[in-house]
Amino acid sequence: MSPRSCPAGLEAFVALRRDLHRHPELAFREHRTAGVVADTLRGLGYAVEEGIAGTGVVGTLARPGGSRSVALRADMDALPIAEESGVPHASGTPGLMHACGHDGHTAMLLAAAAVLAREGDFAGTLHLVFQPAEEVGEDSGAERMVREGLFDRFPADAVFAMHNHPGLPVGHFMCRPGAFMSASDKVRIKVQGRGGHAARPHLCVDASLAASAIVMSLQSVVSRNVDPAQTAVVSVGRLVAGDAYNVVPDTALLELSVRSFDASVRGLLRRRIEQTVQAQAQSYGATAEIDYVMGYPVLENDPAQTAFAADVAREVAGAGAVDDQATPIMGSEDFSYMLQARPGCLIRIGNGVQSPALHNPRYEFDDSNIAIGAAFWRRLVERFLSA
Repeated sequence: MSPRSCPAGLEAFVALRRDLHRHPELAFREHRTAGVVADTLRGLGYAVEEGIAGTGVVGTLARPGGSRSVALRADMDALPIAEESGVPHASGTPGLMHACGHDGHTAMLLAAAAVLAREGDFAGTLHLVFQPAEEVGEDSGAERMVREGLFDRFPADAVFAMHNHPGLPVGHFMCRPGAFMSASDKVRIKVQGRGGHAARPHLCVDASLAASAIVMSLQSVVSRNVDPAQTAVVSVGRLVAGDAYNVVPDTALLELSVRSFDASVRGLLRRRIEQTVQAQAQSYGATAEIDYVMGYPVLENDPAQTAFAADVAREVAGAGAVDDQATPIMGSEDFSYMLQARPGCLIRIGNGVQSPALHNPRYEFDDSNIAIGAAFWRRLVERFLSA
């Protein structure tokens, strides 16, 4: 099967993807999307279970003659971003858009579902997992699905996922064994000072000054505490203090993104961030409350299943279009929870060298990936569940 052909009807799944793009839904609210997925799967002859982790859907296709089983996962949720892509099928919901390509992931897997139902040469059990809430950063869809017994209800010998990758040519794939995507933690900090008149700062405890010192000191956490051979990132994404130019603010709020690939480094970052925040706040006469949320763990690709997925990608796209030793990515993915429960691999598919970045208001999924992704999924299933 040519990687750029789709026997199930490419146009139908392009239209489906654009419909999903037009109707984005946030985490655990993917009711319309889940309904489209469930109806499509039923129409293709899959046994369908809905309501898993709220809005998750699993479609199962079992064929006699094989004892193995495999699960393929796609995510469904959108982001609270106002779209600026200018495409005709742009989001119809103000302030929401599919800025990470989950509409495309869903369409690719549904296109593969159609091909496999009609033409797939395999024996065994195929589970197609459509999960909610990948974007939330904590208590996510994958985590809930696993906690609710996903693989007890739908046993799988391995589990695979695919995510699009701006900056990589369309038709190319990338993956790596072991740690591929980082752990991601979030930190919320409230600095409590004592507000007052800007003309009398000596009578105040300036929360904005303490918060500014915290921001500067946090820049030393990685550079002066983490082994340079390791990789870590501490970014201050939000700093809010005050409402008026002539008032010393009483409180300041900060939010951090903390990323790492190693458990010991992850623990070190937490200790040093908490120590730094408390020490800096105290030095300015303020106090600090810290809510440190341990988010997604490191995404660890199983070496054997990664080698298998890369081999399938080479069969579909050609050897020159597959990088199976890709540089680790500082982004995070809740598919890591599924990989903790079963061996498997997340592979990334190119969305175009000039594609706007993920989570960018001008991002747009490349629809030619629907055929390429469907071809990859079909071949992976046929080889994994070979009769």
